[in-house]
Amino acid sequence: MAARSIGNLTVSFGLVAIPVKLYTATESQRTVSFNLLHKDCGSRLRQQYFCVKEDVPVSRDEMVKGYEFAKDQYVMFNPDELKAMEEAGTQVADINEFVPIAAVDPVYFDKPYYIAPDKGGAKPYALLAKALKDAKRCAIGTWAARGRQHIVMIRPIDDGGLVMQQLLYREQVRPVAEVEIPKMDVAEAELKLAKQLIDQLANEKFDPTQYKDEVTERIEQAVQQKVEGQEITMSEEPAPKAQVIDLMQALRASLEKKGVKPAASAPAPRAAEKTRKPPKRAAAPAAEPVAARRGARKR
Repeated sequence: MAARSIGNLTVSFGLVAIPVKLYTATESQRTVSFNLLHKDCGSRLRQQYFCVKEDVPVSRDEMVKGYEFAKDQYVMFNPDELKAMEEAGTQVADINEFVPIAAVDPVYFDKPYYIAPDKGGAKPYALLAKALKDAKRCAIGTWAARGRQHIVMIRPIDDGGLVMQQLLYREQVRPVAEVEIPKMDVAEAELKLAKQLIDQLANEKFDPTQYKDEVTERIEQAVQQKVEGQEITMSEEPAPKAQVIDLMQALRASLEKKGVKPAASAPAPRAAEKTRKPPKRAAAPAAEPVAARRGARKR
């Protein structure tokens, strides 16, 4: 089934303008969602808003949006005021710079879109895709849509296409300094085995077909069984894995499980031999007192 475009866009850099079509790169339809039902009759439940002060239900035409500037204190905005603050959609992605692809930390990645050439844009589209791929760079720019301005990254993909990745702002990403990471020394022998294990599991490309959403498949199967009136059999929980305390033991076991002989670690430095003390000499017999010797002579 062919993808359906969700809009049109112009990618602009310098004096070059590329008309493109916009497509969603991900879909949420695969996710299984559940509705809240009344347990007694099985009917859908309807959400209702209540005023916390008067404890009465409030209809949507009585609602306004407000911002809490202090504890339980709000300033209210009507729809026209909110509309005036929105960014006007320009339908243009203005490229400001080109940076190495590796320079953009994936922690900034937000929503991805596929972009394809629109009428008259095939040649400049192909030129930009090829130039970015050869240079191993991506384009960084801005795009105004749905009342907001977004940072976007346009990067090449293997089949000659382009992906426009919506990025988060710096204020939306927590600094890693907020995470406590203790400083630890890494033993050379452990590092050697870890690198060997990485080499055994290394691939040049990521293949997403190797991974399956087993939880979603399990839920879908259970739903189908329920629809067909079958009884659901709960699977037993997997036995907990034994905790390995010795890091070297864990690395060696991981390699052996892959059928790889762990690299021989460097022998531990031998303890310095203790300096041998010279043998003790036999104690000389105690000298007789001078008076005793004189007495012996007189006899």
